Amino acid sequence: MKLIIQIPCHNEEQVLPVTLAALPRSLPGIDEINVLIINDGSTDRTVEVAKEHGADHVLNLHQHVGLAGGFVAGLEACLTYGADLIVNTDADNQYHAEDIAKLIEPILAGRADIVVGDRGVGSLPSFTPLKRLLQRFGSWIITKASGMKIPDATSGFRALSREAALHTIVLSKYSYTLETLIQAGSQHMAVSYVPIRTNPQTRPSRLMRNIPHYILNSSMTIFRSYLMYQPLRVFSILGSILILIGLAIGIRFLYFYIGGQGSGHIQSLILTAVMMIIGFQVLVIGLLAELIGFNRRILEDVLYRLRKIELSSPERSNKEK
Repeated sequence: MKLIIQIPCHNEEQVLPVTLAALPRSLPGIDEINVLIINDGSTDRTVEVAKEHGADHVLNLHQHVGLAGGFVAGLEACLTYGADLIVNTDADNQYHAEDIAKLIEPILAGRADIVVGDRGVGSLPSFTPLKRLLQRFGSWIITKASGMKIPDATSGFRALSREAALHTIVLSKYSYTLETLIQAGSQHMAVSYVPIRTNPQTRPSRLMRNIPHYILNSSMTIFRSYLMYQPLRVFSILGSILILIGLAIGIRFLYFYIGGQGSGHIQSLILTAVMMIIGFQVLVIGLLAELIGFNRRILEDVLYRLRKIELSSPERSNKEK
């Protein structure tokens, strides 16, 4: 059983030595542990520091692609290097490295495909009250969107089985944490959470520049991901709301019409017709989006099979050696 710990890095030469020194080099049930550094367009000595402090592999991305892009590139590299298990952690030593053993245990026991570290965001002392509130609200939204209980949606400390990594597709340019959970829920993967510890903050978060920026980008990621995986539900809700508004306006018109005042409310009748027509059109769009979603799921399955064939081909195996 081979475990690869991947660490996305962008200009992390100051904190990377501490992070690498804390990583375990042996764990129960694991035969081999490798460390992969994803150099996300760093302009400092991140690569040199990584090699000096024992990183087994360095994946160089020649321009800064962001957290989501680095995460996906890391998964592809880990699969290429033959990982049976993949753990993703942050370069700033936010997460307690000793908890990697707890993180991989549900996968080794066959209870989970993905395991996410739960920081206890509702009571985390390093978070401001507003940030704790936003984290709890965001986790509640992801719980509803994914159909799974999600206590900590934005935790980047997570483990994936090889099969889960092969199925993972990230389209967001902002962050992978939210989209992958919604995707896992739609694919009926087994997702578990384990309580983890965190270390004192070493630098400000680069993902959350400010509260409005974080709310806007997270909201767009959630809505886009949910729309992608549950289009009929989204358009059905929107269409039904429009139809109900139209019906309410129509009932109002009938009330005045029966009372002999219908001639003064013809605009309500027109608005009723408009809202009803638009509502039914939105429902039709939802049906079309659902059909497109079927095609997308077929393409995802094809991509999964292609990845599996490519990674198990003799040419790739010889190349890895």
